[in-house]
Amino acid sequence: MSKVVTGLRPGGRSARIQEAVHQAVLALQHEVDAAQLNVPAIAKKAGVTPSTIYRRWGSLSALLADVALAKLQPDALPQDYGSFKADLYAWVEQYFEEYTSCIGLSLLTDIASDPDHREECYSLVNQQLNVIRDRAIQRKESYIENSIIIEMIVSPIIYMILFSKHDLDIAYVHKLLERLCKYQGLLTTTER
Repeated sequence: MSKVVTGLRPGGRSARIQEAVHQAVLALQHEVDAAQLNVPAIAKKAGVTPSTIYRRWGSLSALLADVALAKLQPDALPQDYGSFKADLYAWVEQYFEEYTSCIGLSLLTDIASDPDHREECYSLVNQQLNVIRDRAIQRKESYIENSIIIEMIVSPIIYMILFSKHDLDIAYVHKLLERLCKYQGLLTTTER
């Protein structure tokens, strides 16, 4: 007679604890100043012990980054507007709008504070750009490599959001996009 070994159940106790702790963080972020946000307060609100949080996340910054990363998960695939350039413009505009908001800035700050989550953030952007690239390939269009888009568009946007006091606007984003397209010789700046 063989013994059946069971693993972790998706949605089991571990998932419920994670959800409770994430919800506690989100609630407390609206209720208290950032300086008052700490592991004991989060644990109390979530109905777990502080040691549960430390054992699972290791530190407050790692927990905040994990919550931020969960919020950064896209709700949907990038929309299909019929061409690589239109898809890219729409995605970058949405990305810009999301991260220049107060919530977006807070999420970026939380993720930047925990090195273990930075690569996951990069991966999320890459996954979204893969969808846009794959559509271009299916349409037999030219496209720009993800790494170049990240270097020439995403990176300057994030840098300006985190380290500049200048107010950013969509015109700045369009300027970056036009420079990218011109540099790549892919599309004229008037197409879209």
